[in-house]
Amino acid sequence: MFGDDDFDDCPDRRGTGSEKWDRWAEHDLLPLWVADMDFRSPDVVLEAIRARVDHGVFGYTHEPPGFAPALADHLRSQHGWSIDPATVVATPGVVAGLAITARLLTAPDDEILTFTPIYPPFLSLPGLAGRRCVRVPLVSSASAWQIDWDALAASITPRTRLFWLCHPHNPTGTVFSRPDLIRLADLCEQHRITVVSDEIWADLVLDDTPGHVPFASLDHEAARRAITLLAPSKTWNLAGLGCAAAVVPDASQRTRWRPAGGGLVPMINPLGYAAAIAAWQHGDPWRRRLLAVLRRHHELIAATVAGIAGLSSIASQATYLAWIDCRGTDVADPVTACVQAGLGPSDGREFGAPGFIRLNLACPTARLDEALRRLQQAFAR
Repeated sequence: MFGDDDFDDCPDRRGTGSEKWDRWAEHDLLPLWVADMDFRSPDVVLEAIRARVDHGVFGYTHEPPGFAPALADHLRSQHGWSIDPATVVATPGVVAGLAITARLLTAPDDEILTFTPIYPPFLSLPGLAGRRCVRVPLVSSASAWQIDWDALAASITPRTRLFWLCHPHNPTGTVFSRPDLIRLADLCEQHRITVVSDEIWADLVLDDTPGHVPFASLDHEAARRAITLLAPSKTWNLAGLGCAAAVVPDASQRTRWRPAGGGLVPMINPLGYAAAIAAWQHGDPWRRRLLAVLRRHHELIAATVAGIAGLSSIASQATYLAWIDCRGTDVADPVTACVQAGLGPSDGREFGAPGFIRLNLACPTARLDEALRRLQQAFAR
């Protein structure tokens, strides 16, 4: 019998201001949409937060001395990537980091490329900055989501300045291979396009082979110019603490990083720093136990989807997300069908993919079992 108290006995999040649970608070509904976990953060992180609270002073805070070295040590031990801690810039979230790169590295009406389907801010942020978002659809086979290299090349124009890469990919769970990353680097270098790689899911790769290859770790000119966005939030459930990091190799860009936010990018709170350092330094045993839970949950969703006529899903290589194709059913609006069955998914339309739903599997197994029963009910013939 599989069991782990850290992942079975979860606190009740209702009435705590939880965005996830309050979306359908008036209904008896299981929310499996936004990408935060229902699991309590590890004790080593909670202890670090308590110690910082005991200090008792929460004034304006910049990066504490241990922040960049903790990230550098983590990247070296987990991903074999050695960085200079001096290249690390703190940012209050990966989304904020993306928004900053749009303003820092492009001009109005410049173009930012990205693969679709994709995490919704990738689609909305360019327009908010007065830039153009150019979507390049991934293509699916029976077993993988893949890059359409012809479509990518055809999408590049003289106005293309950035490529926003989500790696590992949200929502498909794709881990891009080293050959694909090198080919992407070749193309971006040829056109002098800067890659900004969101690698927030890098620590939740489900299988160690081939594992995650940080884009900027490649021995390539395009990789040496790339900006990498990272955070402990997905892996250790710290999203509400708003602490992320950007690895920015260019010194002038680091100097202009925060001003590029136009006065709208706040400092990170001291509890976020304390939690991030503790997670990177001491959180790996908990992370490994989490991965065992997630592997089992992905197996459960795969078996359930395979048994529902008209649904299909390509196995995720990373993340705690399941990306489900509902277009083979006779259900016109899969999200409404799920909600009527008491299940709250993410809507594929928000990711640029109508007819899909995304489910968050990071909840107790008993809760997931009930959610999958409701998924079956939603698409019952």
